[in-house]
Amino acid sequence: MLRAILLLLFAATASAAQTAIPTAALHEGRASVGDLEVGGELRGVPGGATRYLRDEDLLHMPQETYSVTDDSNLKPKTEVSGVALDTLVHLFAQSPDSAFAVAICYDKYRANYPRDYLDTHHPLLVLRINGQLRDHWPQSEYGGSLGPYLISHPFFKPAFKVLSHEDEPQVPFGITRIEIRREAQVFGAIRPRGNWPPDSPVAQGYLIARQDCFRCHNMHGEGGTMAGRSWLELARIAHEDGERFRHIIRNPAAVTPGAKMPAHADYDDATLDALRSYFNTFAASGASLRRRQKP
Repeated sequence: MLRAILLLLFAATASAAQTAIPTAALHEGRASVGDLEVGGELRGVPGGATRYLRDEDLLHMPQETYSVTDDSNLKPKTEVSGVALDTLVHLFAQSPDSAFAVAICYDKYRANYPRDYLDTHHPLLVLRINGQLRDHWPQSEYGGSLGPYLISHPFFKPAFKVLSHEDEPQVPFGITRIEIRREAQVFGAIRPRGNWPPDSPVAQGYLIARQDCFRCHNMHGEGGTMAGRSWLELARIAHEDGERFRHIIRNPAAVTPGAKMPAHADYDDATLDALRSYFNTFAASGASLRRRQKP
């Protein structure tokens, strides 16, 4: 009951915010290194153009404050304040009802926030931690800054499970840019080739890959580039060497020493088979990539 009430309050806040802040808050030039880049399909902005939101712009938007206990980037019972991602979508998207947010970090990691994630988890663009602005934030677990922005949640309860993959919190830090995009366009880049029933291994593998792999691997200009290995390269490995593909996912550091990719030791054989089945739908394109890469 409490969760339902909170979600109703979140929706009311976003609705009020939509008319509270004009799109004039988007600036054409950067005023400081801490300005948030905003791009994608923005209302009243030429396609492909970048605009900027300054700290004072964001701090004048409707603020929400929560005590979080389950964010891997923060100590338990940390107070966070900021602007709901859904508020930004409603304020600046050309078509708010079909738009979703993409958070891009300085290391080229990307986190995607489709409509169902926004509605269920209410992610927050954090502006203050324990009442402090970014100059006084704690360091990340890697020793660097959490800023200029990070994303957290008021709470996180997994909303779905596909085989042994459970819905994961998208809590990146070091965010420098937010893009407001159309879900069909972004996820369309990695939609499996062919027509597959929703309960097929290919469809299941797609749902896993778009939440997990797509954060660090890219396809046709969409997705993250942190890993330095494209979607078609993953497809080629999955098609040509299934055992290596499985080892990379379960224990990447054992295959490539120093790999930053997190291990998925909890993925069972059915989950790995589903991912391989999905990536195999790109096998022809992956083989073409290999031929082009040969000297």
